[in-house]
Amino acid sequence: MAPTAPTAAKSASPSQPSGKSEVADLKQQLRQLAGSRAPDADDQRRDVFKRVISCMTAGIDVSAAFGEMVLCSATSDVVLKKMCYLYVGVHARNHPDLALLTINFLQRDCHDQDPTIRGLALRSLCSLRVPNLVEYLVSPLATGLKDPSAYVRMIAAVGAAKLYHISATACLDADLPAALKALMLSDPDAQVFGLLVCWPTAGSLFKSVIGGQVVANCMHALQEIWTLEAAKSEEAAREIETLYSKPVVFYLLNRIKEFSEWAQCLVLELVSNFLPSDNNEIFDIMNLLEDRLQHANGAVVLATIKVFLHLTMSMTDVHQQVYERIKAPLLTLVGAGSPEQSYSVLCHLHLLVMRAPMLFSSDYKSFYCQFSDPSYVKKLKLEMLTAIANESNTYEIVTELCEYAGNVDVPIARESIRAVGKIALQQYDVNAIVDRLLQFLEMDKEYVTAETLVLVKDLLRKYPQWSHDCIAVVGNISSKNIQEPKGKAALIWMLGEYSQDMHDAPYILESLVENWEEEHSPEVRLHLLTAVMKCFFKRPPETQMALGATLTAGLSDTHQDVHDRALFYYRLLQYDPAVAERVVNPPKQAVSVFADTQSSEIKDRIFDEFNSLSVVYQKPSYMFTDKEHRGPFEYSEDLTNLAVGAETTENTISAQRYQESDNDLLLSTSDKEDNATATSNGSSASTYNAPSDLSGPSLLSSQIPSETSLINPGAPTYSSQSNFSLDDLLGLGVPQASAPPPAPALTLNSKPVLDPGTFQKKWGQLALSLSQECSLSPQGAALLMNPQSLIRHMQNNYIQCIASGGQPPNYKFFFYAQKDGATAFFLVECIVNTASAKAQIKVKADDGTAAEAFSTLFQSALSKFGLS
Repeated sequence: MAPTAPTAAKSASPSQPSGKSEVADLKQQLRQLAGSRAPDADDQRRDVFKRVISCMTAGIDVSAAFGEMVLCSATSDVVLKKMCYLYVGVHARNHPDLALLTINFLQRDCHDQDPTIRGLALRSLCSLRVPNLVEYLVSPLATGLKDPSAYVRMIAAVGAAKLYHISATACLDADLPAALKALMLSDPDAQVFGLLVCWPTAGSLFKSVIGGQVVANCMHALQEIWTLEAAKSEEAAREIETLYSKPVVFYLLNRIKEFSEWAQCLVLELVSNFLPSDNNEIFDIMNLLEDRLQHANGAVVLATIKVFLHLTMSMTDVHQQVYERIKAPLLTLVGAGSPEQSYSVLCHLHLLVMRAPMLFSSDYKSFYCQFSDPSYVKKLKLEMLTAIANESNTYEIVTELCEYAGNVDVPIARESIRAVGKIALQQYDVNAIVDRLLQFLEMDKEYVTAETLVLVKDLLRKYPQWSHDCIAVVGNISSKNIQEPKGKAALIWMLGEYSQDMHDAPYILESLVENWEEEHSPEVRLHLLTAVMKCFFKRPPETQMALGATLTAGLSDTHQDVHDRALFYYRLLQYDPAVAERVVNPPKQAVSVFADTQSSEIKDRIFDEFNSLSVVYQKPSYMFTDKEHRGPFEYSEDLTNLAVGAETTENTISAQRYQESDNDLLLSTSDKEDNATATSNGSSASTYNAPSDLSGPSLLSSQIPSETSLINPGAPTYSSQSNFSLDDLLGLGVPQASAPPPAPALTLNSKPVLDPGTFQKKWGQLALSLSQECSLSPQGAALLMNPQSLIRHMQNNYIQCIASGGQPPNYKFFFYAQKDGATAFFLVECIVNTASAKAQIKVKADDGTAAEAFSTLFQSALSKFGLS
């Protein structure tokens, strides 16, 4: 006889407390509902299941009800199944002993008549991630890959990848990769047809959701499995090559219209790594994908653009035509959709604009800021307007930017002023732009004045001929009205540089020196030291007292850089004022080019990672991915034999997962060096560094007079023989030492010994000696589908690999070598991009003098990879 259904009082809400604890109350209700055949039993189970899931979400431990939840899972209600599977998936990982209770009902559900339940059960079974239950996963997965429902096959394809991560051996022994490959090349996605039969009115919806997803999931699972296996097996490396082969690529492209948007993106990512054998294949692919540029989904459009750009890199004329072709779809995407989508597309447009600004110069109005644009979109548009400015559109762009200078959004107003200055530095319509900037100085807004002063300073460095017009306006600005350090520093620089043209310059500087203690910015104090020195050489009588007060204040300053600069100036003056003038106030030459903030190498690497977060962050992926996202550090299987101590036994480091610390090897080298510099500098607030020659012990010897002797006329004079390094710094013609003999040719130890821990420690301690880019042969880039081939090649040149990782097209290797007959080691980080056949190498060395010779040797060995 079936048990009686619980009364309404038993299904009270959590806000109606019962006499027992909440979990015990839920267990009792579940036990009573198990097996109930009452008409409303499923509805009551839903209410109780919802309460269990609610408690679980709130962090309450409801694992005590595990058995009761499993008992209540015997139902055909899909909603109940989903909630039960969610509960089981969460608690099976934390309680592996309880997971065994779920095997029977999950395996039973894998054979249910409803394909939705079969798929959900298979997904839950693979999500248990309990190694002891691996044997129960293989059979359902093999059956699921042959299921008549496309939904179940889609789940099974992803489940195969999950099984590989739980137990790679079980996955390979069951030959699941071969089944995935066969399914990828032959699956008809019959699930779409089945859904059309059941719900013909919703057919287009389901087709857009799961169309081609089985093929895409198989492809993604195979990429993941074979990429991880490639480091261990040459067969897996060959399988990866077949995945990127012409038959597979063209098969997927011919079916791409049947796929969902997500599946299309996966296929296009694979195609972007395909290496065509001739130009005809390139044009065939572009013709097949031409209509994808008009797709409504921005991700599909960007993925298609990436394919076009990468395929035509070696075809200059066609590459330029691709820019023209993709311009319209990108501009359309910018104006459609959410601000977030517009920003993402604008970031990609910005990258293209920086590479080919002339092609976008006629579309400058598309980058005007709209009132409703978020600030992050406006900022990016300002950068693009600056980049595309040329002789034909400068007037219109500058006029538009000047309107933004009075914007209520202060950061955007600042950016617009900077944009005007950058355009002027590009030598476009300088006369009109300078007049507009000088008009900004008349605006009664402190931040506008500060930003304009910084730009005027840069303009004067490049266009000294405008000094009279600018100084006439700058001279009317009171330093008391400028509080921002950068603006005040720019004003002080102009007071010192053009003190001969500004009547009140010495007196303004003197008033600033009197308020030295009130000035909290080291940058301003450093500029003030230099400006007073320059003014002294141009107008000595009026500045002599101010100079003494400035040096005295600087020598007693607590900031190290300010103190060092004051000491440097003081000793220069003691040695010879004429020499000091040549050092501090030499004839100025116009600055032709201002340094770019990003190197071309970084920009090229970002371009290689088109359609990824690298473009949004404007930095390569290795600079912002941490160890959690980039995955485990894989050590190579076939490293050099290591001798430990006096033992002769040869040991080989097996492949293992190396969990890095926060200072691990995969951190950006530049990031580490920047952090080290910031720490050793003593203060991160200043952008100046004291010259290393002036901080050595030799300058503090007994021959050097007291720092405070500046105000003591009887102080002993500084001896020119006290420090040859300072004399050489000033260019005083100290006899040069004879040239050292040429360094002997570098030879390497054939069997270096370096354990991973020591490598890691050395990498963190040593400074970067060299950073260079070199090229690989096309044959070598193709061979890198199997990274082991490069490792063996470098071993033949006495250069050993201690760690490697990555996936196509980017691979990262860490090599080391030892100088023959010495204990000095050379450490190398080598990042190879197979698409561009370029390698970026960074060398750190115990013996820095031999770093260049080793770099030459390393590049020579790398360039021969694939040629022998």
